[in-house]
Amino acid sequence: MQAVVMVAGKSTRTYPLTLTRPKPLLPIVNRPLIHHSLDQMAGLFEEVILITGYRQEMIRDLLGERYRGMRLIYQEQKEQLGTGHAILQARPHIRGRFVAMNGDDLFAREDFIKLMDHPYAALVKAVSDPSLYGVCRVDERKRLIDMVEKPDTFMGNLANIGCYIFEPDIFDLIENLPLSERGEIEIIGAILARARQADFIIETITGFWLPTGYAWDLLGHQEFMMSALHETAIHGVVEPGAVLKGPVQVGAGTLIRSGSYIEGPVVIGAHCDIGPNCYIRRFSAIGDGCRIGQAVEIKNSIVMGNSHIAHLSYIGDSVVGEGCNLGAGTITANVRHDDKDIESVIKGKRVGTGRRKLGAIFSDGVRTGIHTSIYPGRKLWPGQMTRPGEVVRHDLTGEDSIA
Repeated sequence: MQAVVMVAGKSTRTYPLTLTRPKPLLPIVNRPLIHHSLDQMAGLFEEVILITGYRQEMIRDLLGERYRGMRLIYQEQKEQLGTGHAILQARPHIRGRFVAMNGDDLFAREDFIKLMDHPYAALVKAVSDPSLYGVCRVDERKRLIDMVEKPDTFMGNLANIGCYIFEPDIFDLIENLPLSERGEIEIIGAILARARQADFIIETITGFWLPTGYAWDLLGHQEFMMSALHETAIHGVVEPGAVLKGPVQVGAGTLIRSGSYIEGPVVIGAHCDIGPNCYIRRFSAIGDGCRIGQAVEIKNSIVMGNSHIAHLSYIGDSVVGEGCNLGAGTITANVRHDDKDIESVIKGKRVGTGRRKLGAIFSDGVRTGIHTSIYPGRKLWPGQMTRPGEVVRHDLTGEDSIA
């Protein structure tokens, strides 16, 4: 069977991390999202057709022509004109029934298998607030009756999560769709057209669905994935006096210096220098080639490769991009004094993150001066710098850079 994975989008809601890479290459547990996705697909599909666009060369360079026995085909979507348009790009490669899915969300293998029992079907999840999603209404035999995007009135709690199985005749339906109000070709229109002709089955997931709408979603994804880690694997050097508690994985060439306390699950990449006397707490992942200095505390965070976090710093519930240099005493505040959920600015509007604890989002190449303090939920664009002792009260997007 074939799969179509849509990875063409620019993903502005995950800025600043996706200014330098496409969303499927964002890491959790030191591996890009697309690897986690393809791992769930291995053994089920012979070919995966990747619908690419934004920074497509980075995806090609990472994945190559095959992944775990699956042939990879790359098809460019030159304009992002909706989900239906993206799926339509795969038409020259499709030989029969196929699965199509959003490429920046993670789906469970067991739910792919459920889809494969049908010629036409979609995965859904029961959610507490269906007004945020496309919602499906079904009959007693799980057949689709209607699907409405973000309905104004309650019509059920089954959210469409963007994973489908189709026969090739779906392409004719897509080609005959009118443009949506946004001027796009939406796959929902083709699904409804098909449901009026024959059974279109709605399957509720029994596994996981991890959607990546915002940069901070990576932290929840990583916690979910790391909860399944139960083994310690040490391929580097741990000096006497260092304590590793719980499942901790350490890459080759990494040095854990004396006095360090690591409380798993934690994953540390290759050729890192950790400590002395640092504290790395649960659900943290540190990429290859990182330097974590004396008395640094890292908690529930993602630190991408080749970043340096100097002594006496605190990085909590944060994402640190590649090649960052955080000066001594850099502090990420991750809780509000009023204990409310953290908000963050997306496209000029304040957005609730749904997280009580959220630190900072550092894009690639950020450099902070010593004793920099950062308010919760703030984001620093690629290459941004702070002065010694600076307090970051709002996002640094480029206009705030210093000479």
